[in-house]
Amino acid sequence: MSKEDNRKATLTKILTEQYKVKDSNLVKALVALGEASTTITDILTNYVSHTYAGTQNQSGDDQLHLDIDCDNACFAAIRESGVFSIAASEETPVETDVSSSNDGDGQEGFFSLGFDPLDGSSIIDANFSVGSIFGIWPGKGVLGRTGREQVASAVTLYGPRTTLCIALPSASTDLGKDAVLEVTLTKVETVWEVSRDAIQINASGKVFAPGNLRASNDNAQYNALIQHWISERYTLRYTGGMAPDV
Repeated sequence: MSKEDNRKATLTKILTEQYKVKDSNLVKALVALGEASTTITDILTNYVSHTYAGTQNQSGDDQLHLDIDCDNACFAAIRESGVFSIAASEETPVETDVSSSNDGDGQEGFFSLGFDPLDGSSIIDANFSVGSIFGIWPGKGVLGRTGREQVASAVTLYGPRTTLCIALPSASTDLGKDAVLEVTLTKVETVWEVSRDAIQINASGKVFAPGNLRASNDNAQYNALIQHWISERYTLRYTGGMAPDV
């Protein structure tokens, strides 16, 4: 069995047997995100030069060649899966047809995907952890959709390990409850293994990671919140990338 086939088989088994995902096409969609994450892991491992592409994304950020390579890796994986209809990303911020009907078989995809292929590219030269962020919606289109409509979402973290955190609403599984799990890419990128079988955000904590601190100069309420964290002796843990900080 090839490395790719083994990765797909191990993640499929986790999703179907352990987490009882109802829809086989949703399993294929999540496996595709695992494959995209594996390709991005390889891209980052071989990343050397911080070179700009000479373009900006819709947010006004200067695009690295790395951003574009990771974006292309995601689009390639979701097209190959054959279960997506529409996709849009931070680097490609338009609804893009990724269905296999483009290949002439007339098959429309089952899901649509919104994603950020490389969250934290501005901090990558410090060798900090970075990530990918994915949201999967049923049907065709991502514009005007809400998070509550998602059938699954995922965040990949690329650091000392490559981990994929998957959130499944109760409607997507036969568990009778929402599920959030973490899998880790192991054995020389051949196997996905469950590394955390259940994840829950605590109601309270003592760690804070404020984004866009400059806004506290203009927003009195945000500034007051930051001062509260400091006065209550919260611990600052902040890299500048949303995926690793969350």
